[in-house]
Amino acid sequence: MPYTELNLELTEEHELLKEEVHKFAIEVLRPASIELDKLPPEDVVKKGSLYWDCMAKMYQNNYHTVLISDEYGGLGLDPLSVHIIWEELAYGSVGFAVAIGCSCFSAFYATMLCEDHLIERYVIPFVECKDASVMSCWGITEPQHGSDNLMSGTAFFRDPRETQQVKAVKKNGDWVINGQKSAWISNGPIASDAALFVNMDPSKGFSGGGICLIDLNQRGVSRGKPLDKLGQRELPQGELFFDGAICPDEFMIVDPESYEAMTELTLGHANATMGAYFTGLAQAAYDLAFQYCTERIQGGKRLCEHQWVQKKLFDMFTKVETARSFSRSAMIFNMNTTPPIVQYSIASKVYCTEAAFQVTSDAIQLFGGYGVSKDFPIEKLFRDARAGMIEDGSNDSLSITAGVMLLKEVLE
Repeated sequence: MPYTELNLELTEEHELLKEEVHKFAIEVLRPASIELDKLPPEDVVKKGSLYWDCMAKMYQNNYHTVLISDEYGGLGLDPLSVHIIWEELAYGSVGFAVAIGCSCFSAFYATMLCEDHLIERYVIPFVECKDASVMSCWGITEPQHGSDNLMSGTAFFRDPRETQQVKAVKKNGDWVINGQKSAWISNGPIASDAALFVNMDPSKGFSGGGICLIDLNQRGVSRGKPLDKLGQRELPQGELFFDGAICPDEFMIVDPESYEAMTELTLGHANATMGAYFTGLAQAAYDLAFQYCTERIQGGKRLCEHQWVQKKLFDMFTKVETARSFSRSAMIFNMNTTPPIVQYSIASKVYCTEAAFQVTSDAIQLFGGYGVSKDFPIEKLFRDARAGMIEDGSNDSLSITAGVMLLKEVLE
């Protein structure tokens, strides 16, 4: 069901974009995600699978270029349009939304630096791709380091006793990469390249890191099996192993001097995006529950005629609307602000993922026994929402990081 748009400054172009992406999400992504949810993860990523068909359709619609400026052939969207696309894609499938969002990591970094060799290698082939064969991933989380990789601004981040497990060592003018990234790398099993977070100077702890754009189809790179997981099963995730892989010096785009600032910038962008995704998922769960309550008869009348149900639907409605308002504000502000105020993006991610989990849980309760069956998609949305409170940084650790940021001037 369409929601009331509270932003009175929304243009006709915004409205048309919302309708177009919503229609695509409902007709293409949602049914595909339900089918892929039933498959073993190895079958999801097989060539010719429904997954590849959907990814190709998103590329053909240029959804992979949401964050690329029109100067380089991308959609060149304003921040509100970016939020609309992420929210509406996730309305159909948050897993597919995450996949297409991660697909542009290398190209997005390259456009920020605006250097010709990066544009030619990582932007143009990506923008021109229409079959999802050119795809990036965010190579940050590791077997022994997850959310702590993101705790920039804390004393822990600069403690030399802990560093990233993937190391980069300069040899013969290039960088030799060794180590392992964990099973939670989104697009890891299939990506052609990675924006890889590495350690360059162990004496500085995590702050001695760097970021390189690296070819994942070279010798010295191998992959684990796609992760078999609770939710977002249409999103392939898996390990990356580096054993003497080579990154040319020109593609080591961030060194320790700027690594902490770039980590904050990345976190500010990624967490704002998560807020948009899970607003879309929460809206989807609310809509399904609302429709069911207008049709299901219990106690001689429709569920929606019971006062407790009316109160429950109102509480769900409030959470969805506050999630949309907050996540839009955080994304619009931080996409227009350099450096971003990261605690707002973190707060958006934490609030919206928890709101989505609460809304999907309430939706299951309203569906009753049907809510826990696979005859209705609501149990899948519940599983998808649960994953959101861990991915892109667990909400607990992110909250600590944001707390430090809020008190930075007092603590120093």
